[in-house]
Amino acid sequence: MKKQILSLVLVSCLAACTQSTKKNETAIVADTSQTTTFKPVDFEEQLIYNRAVEAVIWGMPAVNSELMHESLLKVKGDYNQIIYWSGLINSKNQTLTPNPDVIYINPLYDTREGPVVLEIPAVDGVSSLTGSLDDGWQTAIEDIGPAGVDKGKGGKYLILPPNYKDAVPFGYIPMPSSTYTGFAILRSNLTDGSSNDIKRAIEYGKKVKIYPLSQADNPPPTTFVDLIDASFGNTIPYNLHFFEVLNQFIQREPWLQRDLVMIDQLKTIGIEKGKTFQADARRQEILNAAIKDAHSWIDKRYEKIFTPPFYEGTNWALPASQDVVKAIMSNYLAPNIYPVDERAISYSMAYFSAKKLGTGQFYLMTVKDKNDQSFEGSKLYKVHLPAKVPVKLYWSITAYDRETHALILDMKYSSRASTTPGLKKNPDGSVDIYFGVKAPEGKESNWVPTDPKRKFELLARFYGPEKGFFDKTWKMDDVEEVK
Repeated sequence: MKKQILSLVLVSCLAACTQSTKKNETAIVADTSQTTTFKPVDFEEQLIYNRAVEAVIWGMPAVNSELMHESLLKVKGDYNQIIYWSGLINSKNQTLTPNPDVIYINPLYDTREGPVVLEIPAVDGVSSLTGSLDDGWQTAIEDIGPAGVDKGKGGKYLILPPNYKDAVPFGYIPMPSSTYTGFAILRSNLTDGSSNDIKRAIEYGKKVKIYPLSQADNPPPTTFVDLIDASFGNTIPYNLHFFEVLNQFIQREPWLQRDLVMIDQLKTIGIEKGKTFQADARRQEILNAAIKDAHSWIDKRYEKIFTPPFYEGTNWALPASQDVVKAIMSNYLAPNIYPVDERAISYSMAYFSAKKLGTGQFYLMTVKDKNDQSFEGSKLYKVHLPAKVPVKLYWSITAYDRETHALILDMKYSSRASTTPGLKKNPDGSVDIYFGVKAPEGKESNWVPTDPKRKFELLARFYGPEKGFFDKTWKMDDVEEVK
């Protein structure tokens, strides 16, 4: 059955994701020339500008990942610790499209001093984890939990540094990382969203451990950093800081064979392994112009990843192209594709990747309503979910700020889910969810607030998706404006 479901996932991804960028190829300079007033004085400046644009596109997942560590340092945390939220997240969490309906347990690893053990607990009653271990490029090494390698039995995942040659001790699950650093995104799943349920999920999640293999005989206590009241995020900075963060990553991590062409590209803009990144006033001006134009280029192509849709006749789509899905699931070994452009689009609005998308979770996103109009926070919208959503665990729909792709600031909450206490069903078992400044009368429990001055986007999550989801015998309606 699992092989059948995975096959259905792949078919769905290939059929539903965006068409190849080859149909949309345009010269970057031509496409963004109206965005800034940058004018090169000579070919050398033009080359710096061009290569800076390419560096932004290529480096997006690395910078996205590095920003999380940067945020961790600000709250006095570090690698080989676990960040978690002792409750459902709020908008102090400004990561890219986070899930506000789970308890996050996120280890960040560093293997520069040797292999690191990530110990995962076995499923305990209703308690389980859904997630994956990703390298610094946010390429999934393997999935974790019931839908992962341990199949819910738990185990000791051994994260290996790049080019590790020693034998793996008996009883460990080897996880070869292409980078020294990376992270696991683990979600401790809820059942009914009650205070006791949240407490249970936190206690179970804190059974996860991380420690050096060298101390495996007597592991030190795992440090847990609670971020429930802390500002933390990885929204992309479209300014000089992007290049500073990319330089930090380049200085620490090894070059991958697939990326060697970027060595000279980055040297042109001032990023070179073993050297300090410096940019005088004029180079800063060029780099800032380049990243502004790269941002414009990415944003224009962002909406194109929603065509063709997952459900025909709607705007719901997987927010990643077919080539990105194939590349990640094959560790970029699929022949004749390296979808750097489309990868940048996906990692400009999200973080994390799964090794086998659809086994543990699946995502559908939309930025437009039934009439192909962008979502305005000042208006009221409704989405209808037919009864019996085909999931083993839960479903949810979350509203995000359209510009930042993070939770809308200062909202009481950001989503409604099948685990939301008090969620009301229609007599036939279906559910209507509303999004807007004010809830319709009597619909408060099924309403998500929005900022009247901002546009927003919606992401639907399906955890433990079943066959009926992928063969589309169950279909979610498009979002409609309520007049």
